[in-house]
Amino acid sequence: MPTITLSQLQKTYSGSESAAVKGLDLTVKDGEFMCLLGPSGCGKTTILRMIAGIEHTTGGAIAIDEQIMDSIEQGCFVPPEKRGIGLVFQSYALWPHMTVEENVEFGLKLKKMPKQERTERCLDVMEKLRIANYAKRYPSQLSGGQQQRVALARMLAVNPGVLLLDEPLSNLDAALRLEMRAELRRIHQTFGTTIVFVSHDQWEAMTLATTIAVMSNGELQQVGTPDEIYATPTNRFVAEFIGTPKLNMIDFSTTNQNTEVTVEHSKIRCQISQRYADIFQIEHCGIRPEAIVLHQSKTANTTEMIIESIMPTGGSWVIELIQGEDRLFHSTQLRPEYQAGDTVFCELPDEALHFFAPNGERLKLSPRTIEPMWPNATNVCAHLA
Repeated sequence: MPTITLSQLQKTYSGSESAAVKGLDLTVKDGEFMCLLGPSGCGKTTILRMIAGIEHTTGGAIAIDEQIMDSIEQGCFVPPEKRGIGLVFQSYALWPHMTVEENVEFGLKLKKMPKQERTERCLDVMEKLRIANYAKRYPSQLSGGQQQRVALARMLAVNPGVLLLDEPLSNLDAALRLEMRAELRRIHQTFGTTIVFVSHDQWEAMTLATTIAVMSNGELQQVGTPDEIYATPTNRFVAEFIGTPKLNMIDFSTTNQNTEVTVEHSKIRCQISQRYADIFQIEHCGIRPEAIVLHQSKTANTTEMIIESIMPTGGSWVIELIQGEDRLFHSTQLRPEYQAGDTVFCELPDEALHFFAPNGERLKLSPRTIEPMWPNATNVCAHLA
């Protein structure tokens, strides 16, 4: 299967003051399942359409298996039908007057494949996608999940080197989405096709992709495995975009001009400051809700907080904690023993803290190794990653 290489890819629409895609460098490896993840308007669908050849680039180059597909500088543009790419639209775009079998074999007819070979190929693909029993039905007689399988089967039947999926699960209900996520993973494992998947749903990205590319405002923020994106976000945008409930963010910007943090101002900030040396150079500190540890009695490095509310989400609970101006959200899969109004002691483990500089970049700080009786000491053991 081919590798897709995007080099300094640029897209600016006529009349627009800013580029939709800004100098993107990205490689989708052979057989990889990559998700372009980001909020609406970040440029991910534009990238997909440029890879497919539906949109022209305004700068940079697109190469598939080291062959240039689109480059203004080199004066090269390969039309969509010659790129060996399958594209599944958000709306599926099935022919309503054709049966499932006719839809699946449509691309093979265009390739003038012999009828016997075409029939065998269609049957094989439909059986693998579990839609062979619907071969004589029309799209209007199928559920949303079944229609998606037909759309996928139509693309896979022509054996494309690359499969592009433009938010194909967005029209499905929650139950069908879960089923189709498992189906897409199975398809990738079965066919080994290089897949580029566009989504704004982080859970789809985390559960489906082998690699995630996080986008914001036309720029690539981070590329990595789902675990890398979640555990070691490269900046504040990625850290806050990934995770539900979202990352708890503690603001240190109001204390950056001072040489100390008072307990009255923020107990959480004071507790963290006492454990780290260069904390006054930090703009924000974040911690995942599931990383917070609650204790019934005070222990080292804990802060007294009050439970404001407990929100069940089905299989897990979100606990809202307050203390003065501090507000944190803790999530757990264990049924809470607490009630709203109870006092608990909140621990923020050192290894779970994420620190961010004023420019949003994630930093790594080492815990203070000196005695806590020196609360104003700085530059002792903090360092950039």
